[in-house]
Amino acid sequence: MKFTPKFADLPPYTPIEPFEVVSARLGRNADEIIKLDANENPYGASPRVLEALANLAYPHIYPDPESRALRAALQDFTGVPAEYLMASAGSDELINLVIQVMVNPGEAVIDCPPTFLMYGFDTRLNLGKVVQVPRRPNFGLDLPAIQKTVEQEQPKVLVIAAPNNPDGSLPTQEEIDALLDLPVLVILDEAYIEFTPEGGRLGEMATRINQVPARENLIVLRTFSKWAGLAGMRVGYGAFPSWLMPTLWKSKQPYNVSVAASTAAIASLQDLETLADRVARIKADRSRLFGMLQSVPYLTPYPSQTNFILCQVNDRPAVELKSQLAKAGILVRHYNTSYLKNYIRITVGKPGECDRLIQVLHDLEKEAG
Repeated sequence: MKFTPKFADLPPYTPIEPFEVVSARLGRNADEIIKLDANENPYGASPRVLEALANLAYPHIYPDPESRALRAALQDFTGVPAEYLMASAGSDELINLVIQVMVNPGEAVIDCPPTFLMYGFDTRLNLGKVVQVPRRPNFGLDLPAIQKTVEQEQPKVLVIAAPNNPDGSLPTQEEIDALLDLPVLVILDEAYIEFTPEGGRLGEMATRINQVPARENLIVLRTFSKWAGLAGMRVGYGAFPSWLMPTLWKSKQPYNVSVAASTAAIASLQDLETLADRVARIKADRSRLFGMLQSVPYLTPYPSQTNFILCQVNDRPAVELKSQLAKAGILVRHYNTSYLKNYIRITVGKPGECDRLIQVLHDLEKEAG
């Protein structure tokens, strides 16, 4: 008998390599590497998180399957009643869960590339049909094309990253209003909303999360990975219309948020002043880094409202530049796809890390000259 996996032909999602693997491959100690490839927070978790984890009382007991303490804290943070909120092992879990419960085999999900690849990955994994509406050359949404595609394809779900990864652009409020007028369930992935200038210090004003209870077709997803420095904890959350919550509760994994992740998230919400200061620092560092990248002749950086900056590489293959930077101990992400031809994405690091990056970029310019 021959066994054939159901998803043998599924295109894989390519994650970032673990830090220790990269360190061994480059032959450098971890403290010699500047990691700017995964949009992590360079300032790490709140000191209150580290203290809470050091004093974790019940790691041997299964976590609350409803994450009640975390959802109560999120209610205070977002202003959204807890009955509309679900916590998760990263917001990625909720992307997959919504598509799993909403999309039947062959039904359409729209995304707008270039964007976060997990939207298409999870759709294919759940046997849905990925319908792509490409962004404009400046990475803005092609709203007329989206509206036409919704009419033609009658999709179940439309997924929009706000701001978008990997270019850092944010849809206008008018564009989001137009999307919500369409006959489709709209998922706004706000993984980077805390870094938007319009959003105040932690993104409360730019987010649409407060509108979820009043709308039937809006889902908003958020995460602790970026602004709170908890990428390694894998903890996120979402706000969902009331009609969807019973199905989500029945369908999710029962103990999806670990005791450690829940503890870390709650401790973060108890230390907002510290984390808000760090977010403000990253936003200032982003502006500074953007200005410095503009001085590199062979790069074209794009304005960003996130904690990363996308750059087109103009004089060599992006993968070659990535390799050259890696030899200098600096990690960035590169793209060379049908929607992103020859780009690198640079996480906003600490000022000294950004200075080192710019120095190496200029040194490479001199070598090429």
